[in-house]
Amino acid sequence: MFQVRARARATRTAALLTSGVLAVSVLAGCGSGGDEENRSRAVPVDIAPADRSRTADGGSLRWAVDALPTTLNAFQADADAATARVVGAVLPALFTLDDRGRPRMNPDYLESAEIVEREPQQVVLYKLHQEAVWSDGREIGAPDFVAQWRALSGKDSAYWTARNAGYERIQKIERGASDLEVRVTFSKPYTDWEALFTPLYPKEVMGSPDAFNDGARTKLTQTAGPFRLKTVDTKTGTATLDRNPRWWGKVAKLDTLVLRAVPRKDRAAALAGGSLDVAEVEPSTADRITRAARQGGADQGGPLSHGPGAQVTAADAIRSWALAYGSDKAKAAEERAARKAAQEAAAAYAAEQAGLRRYTVRKTLEPAYTQLALNGETGPLADERVRRAVARALDRRELAETVLGPLGLPAQPVGSHLALAGQDAYADSSGALGSQDTQEALALLADAGWTKAGARATATPEDGTKAGAEASKAPASASPSPSGGSPAAGARAADRASDEGLYIVGDDKGGARTVRADSAPGTHVLAPAPAPAVHSALLRQARALTEALADAKPAAGTDGAAAEDGAAGDRSDAQGGAPGAYAPRGTAAAPAPAPDKAAAGPLGKDGQPLSLRFVLPSGPGSEALRTVGDKIVGMLDRIGIRTEIVKVSDDSFFKDHIASGDYDLALYSWPGTAYPATDGRPIFAKPEPATDGSLLVEQNYTRVGTDHIDQLFEQAAAELDEKASRDLVRQADARIWAAAGSIPLYQRPQLVAVRKTVVNAGAFGFLTPRYEDIGFRAPEKGPEGSPGASPEKSPGASAGAQGEESAEKAGEKSTEASPGKSPDKSTEASPGKSPEKSAAKAADEAADKTGDKTGEKAADEAAEESSE
Repeated sequence: MFQVRARARATRTAALLTSGVLAVSVLAGCGSGGDEENRSRAVPVDIAPADRSRTADGGSLRWAVDALPTTLNAFQADADAATARVVGAVLPALFTLDDRGRPRMNPDYLESAEIVEREPQQVVLYKLHQEAVWSDGREIGAPDFVAQWRALSGKDSAYWTARNAGYERIQKIERGASDLEVRVTFSKPYTDWEALFTPLYPKEVMGSPDAFNDGARTKLTQTAGPFRLKTVDTKTGTATLDRNPRWWGKVAKLDTLVLRAVPRKDRAAALAGGSLDVAEVEPSTADRITRAARQGGADQGGPLSHGPGAQVTAADAIRSWALAYGSDKAKAAEERAARKAAQEAAAAYAAEQAGLRRYTVRKTLEPAYTQLALNGETGPLADERVRRAVARALDRRELAETVLGPLGLPAQPVGSHLALAGQDAYADSSGALGSQDTQEALALLADAGWTKAGARATATPEDGTKAGAEASKAPASASPSPSGGSPAAGARAADRASDEGLYIVGDDKGGARTVRADSAPGTHVLAPAPAPAVHSALLRQARALTEALADAKPAAGTDGAAAEDGAAGDRSDAQGGAPGAYAPRGTAAAPAPAPDKAAAGPLGKDGQPLSLRFVLPSGPGSEALRTVGDKIVGMLDRIGIRTEIVKVSDDSFFKDHIASGDYDLALYSWPGTAYPATDGRPIFAKPEPATDGSLLVEQNYTRVGTDHIDQLFEQAAAELDEKASRDLVRQADARIWAAAGSIPLYQRPQLVAVRKTVVNAGAFGFLTPRYEDIGFRAPEKGPEGSPGASPEKSPGASAGAQGEESAEKAGEKSTEASPGKSPDKSTEASPGKSPEKSAAKAADEAADKTGDKTGEKAADEAAEESSE
């Protein structure tokens, strides 16, 4: 097993992806159209924008975070999303991002910022806002810039920094013509200078290692944003921000902003209870909110088409009724108890749905993408041709559609490792590798020596064989050959030969190696997010009826309509398919390829089967990844590559497998960035063998890199002409595609549940939130806007309650009473019913015309009619 050790030189947290190859002349033409042609259209942000004049003054907004911040120092290794949320509201951001991920000068802190000298050295002059002060009244100035530079330059190891990119290029910082001017002189040109000093901490935090390492973890006594940090309460799981009285900009609309720690699995219940105003949610919760809004008050408390009881058919209900009122008293009592539990579960679910009507789902694409990573250090994937074959076997559009299609988001595959749709640097360079082509994939494998005949020397078990690190222990004759095979290899061999500095890690092994990764790898990858709650107790109760009748009907889970209409959580333990691998609601399961569809059958070389170890997270919230993984398995099977899926815990997934290199294939995500020349470099940097036999991989977890890619990143970072720098980034991306160390698949969805009255918040995408503008819609004049009208109002959400629309209130009045109705209430059968009518038809009609019963109850009454 690999040992992971820290690399001395830490890197910037936000990063991107993996490696590259191919001749310069070929790559120069990839994605070579004009900027407008190359830049794909971005999905708009969804934040319900509102003018400040139409936003209420006051109120408290409760915003869900996964956990309270572990540190308030954004430059430490364990800084997380909650850290970024607090820091964004209380500290200076000299540059913010617009909705296309472009840096924009922040006029709240800067009057200007520009490069004033390029020769002999780059000099940037910052002119600070004349009213900008820290919360203790001290002016923001050059001493703060100097302290942050010295702390993050990497020259003083006493500072426990997680990233220093850019700061090491600074030669000196000095006061300008006045206290409001700061001159920064660079020792080397730096194109991404706008990334520096955001956030900007006061010199009191950056001035000493003790304050940096420990003091700023739990408190920020000096701040300079529209809010200040009031309290962090670990008992209640809340961090409270209130207005900064010394803020010189537009006064924050909210009185307080409360960050509340709510695990994603618990957010549906928290939203239904009205204890949150904004929460990022999983697809299953978003689906419930959408259904609740769609049904609104129209159903008048009638049966829901989803949730507990929705899957019960008329036949099930008839059978249940017969048992409940049959002659066997023991079975009758058991069945009645099960029916009562199911009805209570349905009533509770309906009550939650009524609460969820207060919210809407705002959605866009998250500035992050999911990739298939191919470990190029050992085993079959050390051969570039095998990696390319895997990539050519994938239908990336189908994989994107699997995740994004059911959510109503564009299912366009990501075409770049270094930028996302809408960004200036974006260009689809996937042509450097080629599109899906089964025959070309087979030719690449044959060229690498993997053939159907090669697998016949030994039998290949149908259920998979050892692969990855274990497969690499095979005799040397089974190792992928880096050359030769068929005449078709000519051009590909020429490409490889012409790309100087190609480095496939593992080709020059002289013995066992130690692997060194980034000092805090877990902070750089978007770990699989926890899923929303699967209401297991409710679902078990709802399924009690079916389980009681298992001896008299087919196994549950075979009804296609039920699977389509059930909530996503309802399918979490359904039978069929790989456990835990379920896509968002409405996504068809990936069909297993028929035996005759496997183009090559199992492939092998010298009797060793071509089998890859595919590591996936097993926890809640990773259902989409597992669904995509299953589809990839089917696609690879069609070209003769067998895969062994290994599901590991979320805690172990990255630390014990990705960072340490214990995998062949894996799915994980990288965040997008506005600074690809800086943030992309550590992800694709050529791994460096150290004198002690260790391997320095930084964040290049696929362990494939070239000198030329490193050079392109360095040139892009030092190029002060923006267009020229973008062109160099695109050249690097084309080479990364050609190496097939990582294959971008799709941009992740961003789904945010927001109270309907909240404005200027939601699915931000790249856009930096303006915290001072977030608030509640100002109430309309008239009786409908009176305070206290909303039944979900709590002391922390008064402004939100005031703004509820009258239509929503009417809907809640008509629906919130329905859970209180007894689902077991009997309805007399109509004497005019025809006794010959089938039970199923009677049940259907009863369900159509009954307005105050669950679907199961309506079916029960139809059964009673039929029996009469």
